[in-house]
Amino acid sequence: MPGIDLHTHTVYSDGTFTPAELVALATERGLDAVALTDHDTTDGLAEADTAAAAAGIELVPGVEFSTVREDEGMHVLCYFMDPANAEFRAELQRLQDDRFTRGERMVAKLQEMGYPITFERVRQIAKGGNIIRPHVAQALVEAGVVPTLKDAFSEDLIGSKGPAYVEKQALHPLQAIELIHRAGGACVLAHPGTWREVSPVPVTFIEELVEAGLDGIEAAHPEHTPEMELAYVEMAERWGLIWTGSSDCHGIRYDPVRLGSRSTAPEQFERLKSRASELAARAGR
Repeated sequence: MPGIDLHTHTVYSDGTFTPAELVALATERGLDAVALTDHDTTDGLAEADTAAAAAGIELVPGVEFSTVREDEGMHVLCYFMDPANAEFRAELQRLQDDRFTRGERMVAKLQEMGYPITFERVRQIAKGGNIIRPHVAQALVEAGVVPTLKDAFSEDLIGSKGPAYVEKQALHPLQAIELIHRAGGACVLAHPGTWREVSPVPVTFIEELVEAGLDGIEAAHPEHTPEMELAYVEMAERWGLIWTGSSDCHGIRYDPVRLGSRSTAPEQFERLKSRASELAARAGR
């Protein structure tokens, strides 16, 4: 069966591989297609596309798009959108600017708590890419504040209820779906079983997303239980949605390297591409 991994990250957000390294590993692991879905940026797509073309692997252009609902951060995976769409690019830039400010505020709060980290070091860890919470977490580990990245995400530090936590300023998920569709992209709800405040995601809210045009659900994910995976597949089939399986690979930031550990069924991948073609035509591409 073809290996199709539709959720990965690189150094352009919070992954540790370059796009070329990600593609090389995908080839090594026998994948036929891989999506690059960095957080709120498309900056790594050109490098990934060049590497994928040379390797003979299909590169799916994507983004993991940040949204917020009732102070709850939620992610929507976007596929096959037009990266040059002006409205889409403007929102990504706004999200990137917000991530930078958010990182500054989190570091300032941690410094007020007496922890010896600097925003300069966080920026160095990010290597010029988006400032993501794991970059702050790594700075805390390096400073000896906590032993592991997981410990940094505790409610005592930068967890969602921690004293140094700062929420993103992002669109509501319903607005994000509309924006992504206007850019000709297909929308898949990312890892709904992991949302911090309401896990698993309430069915009633997923129904709202479906009514707004949600195209799919990420059912298979390393942090979903088998019961969750089955439930999300059943939801997708009930509403006529696409369901995907993805590793959410962040390179070596989380051990072991997840790439290819979850896969999307070929028939679901074909449905995703077909839906994206419809949306692209509707957007005038």
